Amino acid sequence: MDKIEVEGIKNLKGNIQISGSKNSSLPILASSLLIDDEMVISNIPNLSDIKFMIKILESLGSKVNFKNSICKIKPNQPRNLKISYELVRKMRASFLILGPLLTKYGYAEVSLPGGCAIGTRPVDLHISALEKMGAEFIIEDGYIKGKVKGRLKGCEITLKKISVGATENIIMAATLADGETIIKNAAREPEISDLSNFLVDSGAEIDGYGTNVIKIKGKKRLRGCEFSVMPDRIEAGTYALCVMGCSGNIILENVNDLICNHLKKIFKPLNVLFLSKKDNGKKLVIKRTNRFQNNVTISTKEFPGFPTDLQAQLIASLVKSEGKSVIKENIFENRFMHVSELRRMGANLKQKGSKIIIDGVKDIYGAEVMATDLRASSSLIIAGLMASGKTIVNRVYHLDRGYENLEEKLRNCGVKIRRFS
Repeated sequence: MDKIEVEGIKNLKGNIQISGSKNSSLPILASSLLIDDEMVISNIPNLSDIKFMIKILESLGSKVNFKNSICKIKPNQPRNLKISYELVRKMRASFLILGPLLTKYGYAEVSLPGGCAIGTRPVDLHISALEKMGAEFIIEDGYIKGKVKGRLKGCEITLKKISVGATENIIMAATLADGETIIKNAAREPEISDLSNFLVDSGAEIDGYGTNVIKIKGKKRLRGCEFSVMPDRIEAGTYALCVMGCSGNIILENVNDLICNHLKKIFKPLNVLFLSKKDNGKKLVIKRTNRFQNNVTISTKEFPGFPTDLQAQLIASLVKSEGKSVIKENIFENRFMHVSELRRMGANLKQKGSKIIIDGVKDIYGAEVMATDLRASSSLIIAGLMASGKTIVNRVYHLDRGYENLEEKLRNCGVKIRRFS
């Protein structure tokens, strides 16, 4: 297994090219199954999760050419409609195949999903919504088997809990359903808007995305198109928190106005980072203006609130702050596995239920630590940048699920970092 060694640094300085959004690319790739013609999707990040999704598409008969961030896809009639456990077990996003297969082909067998162990993340919201649209399901031998008599039927669906994945699955299923589907209490994340924009470019009729009520009028077929995936706001936020943790001045490239405004909003309560747009929002300058003088209290929330996918990185960036901070996790019940590893580096962290209390310390120290999930792995990289000496992060395959060329991007900012086996 690969490891990453990173040395502490006092100031980051340089430019970082932000990759395309992983959380946009995965549902967009899954939705390619809805489309009859060849399509070209650009700005796709070269990540292990992306490669797994491509393998799933290929197992379903699609011809995929992925090179230099461009994915050319030609769907074909699948020989079978079963997604094996071997393909699904490493990535929860594989469950997004369910809606497209059911609405396009009337049948699907999908293994119960794997992925990061950061909470239960039940799939019942997906299942109950698709059942309301006319699908029938059984769970057998670890597989969810679904079938539809004729076409799925448009209907009104109110999600009991805001769910990005369920919202995406319903949108995709509804694009080829008979009639209109209305999703209430829908997730509002920009990645859902990106998926919807791709589908609209392919001929779908979708209104209201970006709000909590989304309406989809089903079509009989969708056509191919060319589309560029939005930049990754979580990657951009991660590098901003690298600056917050160890100081510096960096320029994020290949961002957009939405990401610039979102990061400005969620980091404003910290009163430490200075963020300034350049080139009409295509670049974002990030500087740390001072040490923390005030206590920080932040809770994770659905968009447009503070993302759960930046919670681990935020905690790492605060461990050398002055005063006491409280971070509350509201989305996943088991997303604090990075805390014990940060303690090994000298961080003073206490857990009380869904809260982490951070008492800032003057220094933390390099150590050998273990990544337990995708965002936890990036939090350990941030801590390594802030620490005295060298930090070795084990199990960096988690990191490769969501960060493209991380070592190269940090080297561009003066960091001494290397990967080894």
